[in-house]
Amino acid sequence: MRKIKFTKGNIYHVFNRGTEKRDIFQDDADRWRFLQGMYLFNDEEGSANLLYQLEQEKGSMNFKILKEFIASGQKERKPLIRIMVDCLMPNHFHLLLEEIQDNGISRFMHKLGVGYTKYFNKKYERVGGLFQGTFKAASVEKDIYLQYLVAYINVINPGQLIEPELKEHGIKDIEAVIKFAEEYPWSTNQEYSGRRNSLIIDKGILADIFSTPAVYQEFVRSVLLNRKYNEAGRLFLE
Repeated sequence: MRKIKFTKGNIYHVFNRGTEKRDIFQDDADRWRFLQGMYLFNDEEGSANLLYQLEQEKGSMNFKILKEFIASGQKERKPLIRIMVDCLMPNHFHLLLEEIQDNGISRFMHKLGVGYTKYFNKKYERVGGLFQGTFKAASVEKDIYLQYLVAYINVINPGQLIEPELKEHGIKDIEAVIKFAEEYPWSTNQEYSGRRNSLIIDKGILADIFSTPAVYQEFVRSVLLNRKYNEAGRLFLE
C-alpha cells in the first residue's frame, strides 16, 4: 500500500528504475518511445493503443507526426498531470509532476508503465515486469526543495554519467558537468536553458521561479558550487 497520498495542486518527485537495476532504455528509439508515451498517456482519454494506431496510419512515430496530429484538432486533450521536469537515464527515470486531476499521477504512471513495458518486451523478446515494483514518489512541499530538484534532475543526474561519484565526493569539474548536461538530450535542462521547447513540458510555477534562462543557469551553477543538491536528500528517492 502506497504511503503517500496524491493531492490536486501538489508537486511530486517520481522515480523508478529497471528491475534488478537493468537498463530500461537500450537505444535512442526506446527513449523516444518513452517520451511519446509520456505525452500521449497524459490524457483523460489516452489509451495504450493510440501509439500503435498512429504508427499504422502514419508509419514510424516521431514528435513531428505527434505535433501534426495535435494541430489537426482530431482530439481534445484533457491532461491528468502537469509534467514539469523529466530525465531519462540508462536504468531509471526521474519526473517532477503536479497532480491536476484526482488520481491523475497514479493513472498516468500506470498507463505509461504498462504501455512502455509492452513495447519493450515485444521489441526485445522478453516477458515479465520491467520496472522495480511500484514507482516511488515524494511530495515537494517547499519552493527551495523544488528548485534543488530541478537542478538535480536536469544536471546532477546526467552528470553522474561522467562523474559517477559526484554526490559522494563532490564534482571534480563543474564546467564539464554543465557542458555535458547542456548537450544531454534526455533531460529538460535544454528547456530551462531556453535552447528547446518541448511538446511534453509545462513548467507551471517553475516558469515564474526561473523567469529567464539566465536565472536558471545561475541557480544551477550555485547549486553545483555549494553542493546544495544534498539539501533535499529524501526527495531524491535513490
